[in-house]
Amino acid sequence: MDHTQHQVLAQVDRDAMLDLASALIRIPSFKTEETPVARFLADFFRPRGYQVDLQEIEPGRFQTIATLRGTGGGASLMLNGHTDINALTRRWRRDPWTPSVEGDLLYGHGIQNMKGGLTSIIMAAEAVRRSGIRLKGDLVVACVAGETQGGEGTYALMQSGLRTDMAVVAEPFGADNLVTVHAGIVHMAIHTYGVTGHIGRLEGTVNAIQKMTTVINALRRVEFRHAPRPDMPEFPRLNVGSIIGGRGNDYVLVEPPYIPDLCTIMVDVHFLPGMTVDGILTDIRRALDPLTAQDQELRYAIEMPPPDFFKGRRRLVMEPLDVPLDSDVVRTVARHYRTVTGQPPKAIGTVLPFSYTADDTCHLWKAGIPCLLYGPGVIKGSADEDDSCVIISDMVKVTKVLALTALDVCSREHS
Repeated sequence: MDHTQHQVLAQVDRDAMLDLASALIRIPSFKTEETPVARFLADFFRPRGYQVDLQEIEPGRFQTIATLRGTGGGASLMLNGHTDINALTRRWRRDPWTPSVEGDLLYGHGIQNMKGGLTSIIMAAEAVRRSGIRLKGDLVVACVAGETQGGEGTYALMQSGLRTDMAVVAEPFGADNLVTVHAGIVHMAIHTYGVTGHIGRLEGTVNAIQKMTTVINALRRVEFRHAPRPDMPEFPRLNVGSIIGGRGNDYVLVEPPYIPDLCTIMVDVHFLPGMTVDGILTDIRRALDPLTAQDQELRYAIEMPPPDFFKGRRRLVMEPLDVPLDSDVVRTVARHYRTVTGQPPKAIGTVLPFSYTADDTCHLWKAGIPCLLYGPGVIKGSADEDDSCVIISDMVKVTKVLALTALDVCSREHS
């Protein structure tokens, strides 16, 4: 380890890290509601000398892109983390908005996915800044919105034209894992239609909810045509994640004496590299079309993306990711992991179950930015967001590895 690396690592401050992570926990930021945390982060970065772009990705909805400007002519690196958090489950035992430290764990809603990783990328940039070392290239800290709804923020960032030479996304996959493969995700709504009428006279009515039960049963038997991957044996997989049925286009729920004439389910398909959305839709229709031949009262429609009046609906497809293991970005992060820990990463490539999800790397890769996933992990059993937590020592390790990665990449000549 050389002198400049020692300088940077000396600035990794565990207490400051916990302070920032705790502040982020205290700000609820569900998908579409990230603006308060975006403004907090803008106020964090500005006095520290970053160039801050409080980017409006849709009216009234903001994300924070902070850049530590280089002296010029150097390669650039993006550290990417999302500010949106998942919905609260019913099984929380702690106050989800009050951070608490227990041993090596920090508890609080959203810290697992992914305010722990968000903290690590910010503190990695801070370690570089506080060291006083001037980088040649730009270090971009992208605190993006809407990852859990398909990557709205990173997609908007790519549409804005920003590009860097490399990127790391700090999803909570463990500080000893470099993940280069993930599944794709596509969401769709499936509607069934009925004919309403009063319970007192059922002749001529068609119950849309009852028809949907037939559709759901058929979806359990969909066979997707695909080339199997031994490293991801459980996929592709379909899930019916939610359902609503009622009367009229607004799904009126308070008129149960009347037959429902509209029912909608939200369907998620996680799919493998090599599969296409068109192929997925064809396979689903191949399972559902015979139902209409058997039952002339059954009418269905697939809507993709789902209707925009469903708040937070996922309109973007996340394509699968499969980064070559010999990519410069993979070798660079692995090298600095070894510098920090004295040993190689525990895993590089497909890492289950983490590779069974998808994330913002798909938009970065599609835009031509080499990237991978590397972020602090959680204890087994907390990944379902019940009393979610992050491993503090993982946050520290990731911060150190990414700080050295930034020092390396942004000190290179731009190719």
